[in-house]
Amino acid sequence: MSSRRRQAAARRKLKNQKIAGASPVVPPAFLLVGKLHRPHGVRGEMIMSVLTDFPERLQPEIEVYLGPAHTPVKIKSLRHHNRGMLISLEGYDSREAVDGLRNNEIFVSAGDRPPLPDGELYLHQIIGLKAVTEEGQVLGIVSDWIETGANGVLVVSDEDGKEVLLPDIDEVVLKIDLKAGKMLIHLMEGLV
Repeated sequence: MSSRRRQAAARRKLKNQKIAGASPVVPPAFLLVGKLHRPHGVRGEMIMSVLTDFPERLQPEIEVYLGPAHTPVKIKSLRHHNRGMLISLEGYDSREAVDGLRNNEIFVSAGDRPPLPDGELYLHQIIGLKAVTEEGQVLGIVSDWIETGANGVLVVSDEDGKEVLLPDIDEVVLKIDLKAGKMLIHLMEGLV
């Protein structure tokens, strides 16, 4: 598999990765790994949807960050349950204590994310890159990535707020240079 295909595959795997504290210039501070739903039982466990490709990094004693305020809390226990997990957090020992945590999101520090194999990228690494054609024309800044049936689509926004949608395929995205903050684009006929 080419490095571009691996990059696209990594971005597809992370299509639902919510990025907290991110801007086009500053890397994100937190990455979404789960969402709490309802209490389960009477001892403070909650049902959690897993929203990470690396659930193995979630272990007892690991510090995670709860909700929009990113309140630090340690995982007390974690076990598989149906298509998600049952999680309990230190300091939350009863059904009543966790009832107010419904619909909160669980984050990890972006600095603790696992390294990817060479040639693969996290989605947040391409958001904010400058999209430049082979001829040197600046199309704008990559502002989003959308999952579609066949391949992903890059959303590139120019200074006026106009958006250009580019398929995330090897024939269009020729090179990604994170150090330079650029993505080299081949404009196929009919894209713009």
